Amino acid sequence: MTVLDTRPDTPLDFLSLEVTSRCQLTCPGQCYAEAGPTRGHGEMSTADWLRIIDEAAALGTRTVQIIGGEPTLRPDFTTLVEHAVQAGLNVRVYSNLYKVRTEHWQIFEHPQVRVATSYYSDDAAQHDAITGRTGSHAATRASIEEAVRRGVRIKVAIIDRGDGQRAEQARTEMQALRVDSVTVDKVRAVGRAASRLLPSTSSLCGRCANGKAAILPDGWVAPCEMGRFLATGNVQETSLSAVLASPEWEKARASIPARTSADPCGPDCSPSDDSSGGGGSCSPMG
Repeated sequence: MTVLDTRPDTPLDFLSLEVTSRCQLTCPGQCYAEAGPTRGHGEMSTADWLRIIDEAAALGTRTVQIIGGEPTLRPDFTTLVEHAVQAGLNVRVYSNLYKVRTEHWQIFEHPQVRVATSYYSDDAAQHDAITGRTGSHAATRASIEEAVRRGVRIKVAIIDRGDGQRAEQARTEMQALRVDSVTVDKVRAVGRAASRLLPSTSSLCGRCANGKAAILPDGWVAPCEMGRFLATGNVQETSLSAVLASPEWEKARASIPARTSADPCGPDCSPSDDSSGGGGSCSPMG
């Protein structure tokens, strides 16, 4: 591996680590990562991810997001989160909360860890149809209730696909459960939601790569999870700082149009809503 002693011009404040493509759900109409039960954990080893966490800390990153797929399915999930905490980073785990093991609850309760999840409807049949898994509504809702009971800091993002989806009713339901943060976002044309459309920067909020980046399961670096089609540079071949300082990264960053209105990314940008920035939602970049 070639490591260049180069630092990016733009500070990296928030880094998503997409550690697996495996998930118990299929979400046939909207999964941006095209994850599922038969997908793998990718090409990044435990050592690779630990090195990236250390690099992020050295770059001054404040928050890493552990995401998938379903990140808790990765055998080294606990190791990665604990390493990030020990490195002084805030950690957000984006989980479907379909199955939460006892040791994972202990991790979620750590003061440096926050949890986020996606929810679709207060109607079980509608929710399960969206996730592609019967029983997912009951399992996720029960885990959300348990998180609140345990005092886990949790955000619920309701992804609204339209067509009569009970998104607002789901928001009301989560608020009644006393969830810390409840937001509503719409599906963007990335991954399975793109259908036959070519991926486009018009689906992005305009803040991708603005102090943010995402590393995909194969080591490629993207401006964010939604901007995965703009991935450039691979951290299995060079350092994260070298990728972020490269002309190719700057070209990808420059290709993302700044936006002065909330359309098409509003009011909340999930999953990588950088709450550490103070606003609690990914407002468009003017």
